[in-house]
Amino acid sequence: MTEKEQKRAAKEFAAFWENKGYEKGESQAFWLSLLRDVYGVPHPEQFISFEDQVKLDHTSFIDGYIESTHVMIEQKSLGKNLKAGIKQSDGSILSPFQQAKRYASELPYSKRPRWIVTCNFSEFLLYDMEKPNAEPEQIFLKDLPKEYYRLAFLVEKKNENIIKETEVSKAAGELVGKIYDAILKQYKNPDSPETLRSLNVLCVRLVFCLYAEDAGVLGKHDMFGSYLSGFQTSDVRRALIDLFKVLNTKPEDRDPYMDDDLAAFPYVNGGLFADESIEIPRFTDEIVNLLVDKASSGFDWSEISPTIFGAVFESTLNPETRRSGGMHYTSIENIHKVIDPLFLDELKDEFAQICELKVQKTRIERLERFTDKLASLIFLDGTITTSIQQNTGRSMVGQGLHFLIYIVFLGAKYVRNPPHPLTSLSLGFK
Repeated sequence: MTEKEQKRAAKEFAAFWENKGYEKGESQAFWLSLLRDVYGVPHPEQFISFEDQVKLDHTSFIDGYIESTHVMIEQKSLGKNLKAGIKQSDGSILSPFQQAKRYASELPYSKRPRWIVTCNFSEFLLYDMEKPNAEPEQIFLKDLPKEYYRLAFLVEKKNENIIKETEVSKAAGELVGKIYDAILKQYKNPDSPETLRSLNVLCVRLVFCLYAEDAGVLGKHDMFGSYLSGFQTSDVRRALIDLFKVLNTKPEDRDPYMDDDLAAFPYVNGGLFADESIEIPRFTDEIVNLLVDKASSGFDWSEISPTIFGAVFESTLNPETRRSGGMHYTSIENIHKVIDPLFLDELKDEFAQICELKVQKTRIERLERFTDKLASLIFLDGTITTSIQQNTGRSMVGQGLHFLIYIVFLGAKYVRNPPHPLTSLSLGFK
């Protein structure tokens, strides 16, 4: 189907379904026609399933599910408010999105949706489950002829957003690899386990600062890069040592006469910056250029996918992987099979419930407690201990780096627009 043909098909579809839409009698015809006529699926009845059973306290039914692209559909009749709560058979009040999320939580992990679509025939709300804190995208039926491409994820197994996130995340990993190589050259004993441990911890700290400044966690954009740019190359090493000490010091315990640019950085609890014994070599013009011009001002770290980048970053810091000449990452789907049931599902549900609170004062209080909870979380991967015992030089950032990186970025995303000034960020670095 050409672009011109698809636009025409979308226009005809929108015209036919204008002012139509009864949930029980027309939902299946609506979606079968959309998939067949607009997106060219030859046998849509084999592509999408309807009324799949899901066991809650009672048997419920999923309106629509596309297994190959991990899309769940919750359909409502024309005119229904897609964000309003609806009384369920068990007495609970849930929005269509919350209803679909409850269904999703009861599915096998391999079948949980990447996308949830709620629809009332005249409007689509698109929820990307990789971005739990984001508002849904909205598409109106009348605009489908010019915006049909925004529903392409229904049929595309790998959509443009995932492709972009993957490319950006891999580019970030390559950039960290260049920084890693440039700094490694400056160590007096580059092959020693102590050097590799120090370099790995240093890279984790640098990446945290780079992401945090773009995510707004440090207080303002380019804060880290601007700080480093104020020093001559010969002084950057001392500037980093001073910064790491400040990040590990509570505001009330800091030197009251320290420079304002240092005092502006928040306190980061959890131990990421606690170890003052790590070895930091002298920096060169090349390293400073990579950090300030390439990694800070020249790259937007907020666009990366933490699930992909965590694994790419581990490969970057793993000497064995680097010697074999490759960077590898685990797919988003496989990573979420592990982290979702461990902690992420519960956090997402709690945050969604807070956002649904109607009383502003109560909502703000709950959000404040939620950010404090995020700051207190500690995650321990047993394989970290194993890697330390094996004395391979990979230290704490070995197998468990996926969780550290994900929690750093998850916390940053949840508190990017906090209800009160962020005075500290806690990371469980154990």
